[in-house]
Amino acid sequence: MSRSKNAPPAGHRTPADRARLGKRARKDAPLTGHADLTIRSARDPVAALMAEDATRVPELVPIRYGRMLVSPFTFFRGAAGVMAADLADTPVSGFRAQTCGDAHLSNFGLFASAERTLVFDINDFDETLPGPWEWDVKRLVASLAIAGRHNGYTARQRRRIELAAGEAYRTAMREFARGTNLEVWYAQLAIESLVERMGTQLRPIQVKRSKAAIRKARTRDSLHALEKLSRLVGGERRLTAMPPIVVPVEDLVDAPSEKLFEAMQDLLAGYSLTLPPERRQLLAQFRLVHMARKVVGVGSVGTRSWILLLLGRDDADPLFLQAKEAGESVLEPYAGASEFDHHGERVVHGQRTMQASGDIFLGTRRVRDDQGTERDFYLRQLRDWKGSAEVEDMRPSGMAAYASICGWTLARAHARSGDRIAIAAYLGATDRFEQAVADFAESYADVNEKDYGLLKSAARDGVVPMQTGL
Repeated sequence: MSRSKNAPPAGHRTPADRARLGKRARKDAPLTGHADLTIRSARDPVAALMAEDATRVPELVPIRYGRMLVSPFTFFRGAAGVMAADLADTPVSGFRAQTCGDAHLSNFGLFASAERTLVFDINDFDETLPGPWEWDVKRLVASLAIAGRHNGYTARQRRRIELAAGEAYRTAMREFARGTNLEVWYAQLAIESLVERMGTQLRPIQVKRSKAAIRKARTRDSLHALEKLSRLVGGERRLTAMPPIVVPVEDLVDAPSEKLFEAMQDLLAGYSLTLPPERRQLLAQFRLVHMARKVVGVGSVGTRSWILLLLGRDDADPLFLQAKEAGESVLEPYAGASEFDHHGERVVHGQRTMQASGDIFLGTRRVRDDQGTERDFYLRQLRDWKGSAEVEDMRPSGMAAYASICGWTLARAHARSGDRIAIAAYLGATDRFEQAVADFAESYADVNEKDYGLLKSAARDGVVPMQTGL
């Protein structure tokens, strides 16, 4: 990986000194060089994916491949580790920030802030790690290229979308470079005001759809989840079985349900100690009544993930938590090992650093299973006004607008931890960076399609197991 020698920590240098460092970095990593993509000849994406299966629940692995093989876009969503290895050989400026590690367009969305405002932000941090900020930008723009192809957009339409994301990132970073530290830290994207502001750029039907999505997100809370995910059994609330996607604890065969339930109560007790005292006090007012294993996402399929149903005052006072296993970030072989003792801490720290307003129940816990294996978990609310874009339903103009929002959001997330002044100076006032990244994105979309074809062949030949329709 190419690294600049001009990027020691920002410390308390003057803004002018930091800007000079940014401009100087262009000598080692020219902006036009971000179009470069060199693929190693010994690269084997299928083997890389199969290597990740070793730590996953075996019976869920076929579901992972079934979801990845729906389309080149779903393959891309599940192949963050494959792209991380490819990005390691691309040029970087040498300036680092807390990165998402998997910043594709479906990992952005709506959720409630602690102040009960609906905000737009990054919503997945399983791979978060300090690293080159360029890697996040390239994964985002590549995801737009791949999604655009899946939707049948023309090359010109895709180019406009890709440039929109890169330009929004660059101009937002320059805006944050002019702001104070506190202004950057407090910046967030309140979604209602955004829709009103963008109303002139969207067609009436797009504004209508956006407002409908906002209304839908506001309904996705714990009470809604209670109705959708649980039922009364003998007068007691129980999570509804939807195997193999949702399997209640009593239906699992790998351990007695009483033992798993007791282990989860111990996990909750330890996790509560990672919350601030006032939130620990709030959590103590709820009791765990049921739990189920749940298959989530695409790339996460096979990692251990639990839905936890807790009740407070009565049955109409629910709290749903998700306890999700955290493993090594796909970036660690290339950006360096995490500084934290375990990966749950890595995820929680990354989310708190990058998000403008985090989940009040976000915390972590390391446990040891019956085989003596240490497993790291992080916990958060399962649903709290959460919503995401329907990528397949987007029209080109709508995706371009969405790309701009994602670009701005990613820049704000990086500006909170990286040297925003140096990065802004490096990016400059011209469009050279976004033009180069758009070129990279189309090249990587070609690579992704070939990788998708290789996985299809492996599934057809029985090399990897596959279960479709889930």
